[in-house]
Amino acid sequence: MGAHLLFPTRVYEARLPAAGGGVLNARLLRECRQLRQDDAAGRRWSAGNYPSGYTSYSSAHRMHRLSPTFAALERALNRHVARFAGMLEFDLTGRALAMTDCWVNIMGRGAAHSLHLHPLSSISGTYYVSMPRAAPGLKFEDPRMERFMAAPPRAHNASRANRAWVTLPAEAGQLLLFESWLRHEVAPNPAGAERVSISFNYSWF
Repeated sequence: MGAHLLFPTRVYEARLPAAGGGVLNARLLRECRQLRQDDAAGRRWSAGNYPSGYTSYSSAHRMHRLSPTFAALERALNRHVARFAGMLEFDLTGRALAMTDCWVNIMGRGAAHSLHLHPLSSISGTYYVSMPRAAPGLKFEDPRMERFMAAPPRAHNASRANRAWVTLPAEAGQLLLFESWLRHEVAPNPAGAERVSISFNYSWF
């Protein structure tokens, strides 16, 4: 007697290489903050759509093409994306996964990011640049949620694989990758310090 594990949802986690990773991270942090200062259009959009936070999603969402520092991050991410695609057993014959979007998120106290997914992309992810001790991680939703129907609630001590929601903690230098259809959110930031991250999409051309 046994049970089969079918249709697993994979989330890839890694840290950037120690050699040079700290230098790159410091450069990224400076540029994220400088971008916020220079990006008047992004600040206006964020004021109406991202309370207590700043995002360049609406104004500068291809930072890997605008900044050599972000281009260096893209090069560092490429091998992780290739490894994750291998774990997913994607058949990429004749096409390549390539970064299409890359933007900055700075969340002050109380800033949150509501439940969403990334349409028209294949693999999405987040690189954490600066994380206060109390900053929230990334919360993922079981993609079968709307089909549970008459399922009983899960036990309070259910394993992570059987929970409807899982939050992965965030630390500076950490990378998370996931398939773009997987819904996720960020709870309000309770910390006084800012939560700084870089989000991105890879698409299959």
